[in-house]
This record gives sequence, C-alpha cells and structure tokens, in this order.
Amino acid sequence: MGFEKEVRSQGNAIIVFTLTNMASCSRTQVISLYRMLIKESKKFPSYNYRTYALRRVKDSFRENLHVDNPKTLDMLLNQARENLAVIRRQVSIGQMYTAQRTIVEETGVHRDL
Repeated sequence: MGFEKEVRSQGNAIIVFTLTNMASCSRTQVISLYRMLIKESKKFPSYNYRTYALRRVKDSFRENLHVDNPKTLDMLLNQARENLAVIRRQVSIGQMYTAQRTIVEETGVHRDL
C-alpha cells in the first residue's frame, strides 16, 4: 500500500518506501470510518444503545489516536470496519422492534414543578 521511489546508489537500485503518502491516505480512511461509525451509531432507536455506541466509538478512537505502526493501524481499521457492520445490523434489528421512549429522550415536554 505504500508508494515507492527508486534511489540509485553506485549502480545498485534501492527501493525506499515513503510512508508519508500512506499515512495521509490512512488518515482520510480513519476519519471517514470514524464519521460512518458516529453516523450509524446515532441511528439506534434505543437511547441506551445509542449513547453506549457513541461513547465506545469516541473512546476507542481517542485511545488509539497516536498509533504509528502500520500493521497495528491496519488491524484497528479492520476491527472498526467489522464493528461498523455489527452496528448496521443491530440498528436494522432495533428498528424492527419499537420500544417505549425513556424520560431522557422525551423532547418538547417541559413540566413546572
């Protein structure tokens, strides 16, 4: 996945991988995946599942903010893609069965005590 440039040194060809282009590509992938996870997590009909999923996504990305190892980054990206698929399945299942809204979710209702 890296970009190559060839360096010639006294007749011997040496291939050097530049990771800056790979890192910027991965950065856009990470941001895109983060946005998709947040967007899908907001679709949970249940307040508890919705807040849990949003909190887990944000905490996971915050925890792995400074990962520099490409292999670890690929592993984390694959794991996030799997989690996105799970969230999408759970959202579709959750939308099949309606649940009563909690008091926290009630909007527009203001009671004066």
